[in-house]
Amino acid sequence: MSMPDPTPGPDENADGHGAGDAPGGPAAHHGEQGAQDSGDSPREEAAPEGLTVDDILSTPQSTDAEAGDAAPATAGEDSPAAALAEERLEELRRLQAEFVNFKHRTAREKEQLRTFVTGDLLQTLLPVFDDIDAARQAGDLTDGPFAAIANKLEETLVRQGLTRIGAVGERFDPNVHEAVLQQPTNEVEPDQVSMVLRSGFRIGERVVRPAQVAVAVAE
Repeated sequence: MSMPDPTPGPDENADGHGAGDAPGGPAAHHGEQGAQDSGDSPREEAAPEGLTVDDILSTPQSTDAEAGDAAPATAGEDSPAAALAEERLEELRRLQAEFVNFKHRTAREKEQLRTFVTGDLLQTLLPVFDDIDAARQAGDLTDGPFAAIANKLEETLVRQGLTRIGAVGERFDPNVHEAVLQQPTNEVEPDQVSMVLRSGFRIGERVVRPAQVAVAVAE
């Protein structure tokens, strides 16, 4: 009976495994390569597509990012420098309004002063106007140098705001008319001026002298 030869063959190693089963053999290398291939494939499929610059710029900001952008502006508005600038601006606006009111008030006072000065001057000339009216009614100022002087005097005062009060046919107004008598007539309507006895004058809204008139009544 013959004994088996313990010497390993060319296709066997010392552990009795074949060449294909060796840990560092071709079969093991092939298995590791397959595992790597099988592991890389899912990662390539799950990879996101490439982003462009337009995609990044068009992406809306998150709430936290918007709050971060607004924070510096809010801090700047609440800063002491901004509060001081707002206070100075408000003072300038108030001063401008006060200056405009002062200018308007000064203009009104200037006009009132001019009116009173002209009215006082006119009061000293009232007897002269009465004489001029009487001479015209008598027919003495129809022509000549005195008539020209009287006309120039009246034109000068008219340019200063002089207005004559009293004309036949006006509605009687106790604020500008002084009723001297009542005259029954049918030439004008009742409660109208039927005759002017003495002309009145005013400067602007100031009545220097009311007109003396006769008031018409029904016959």
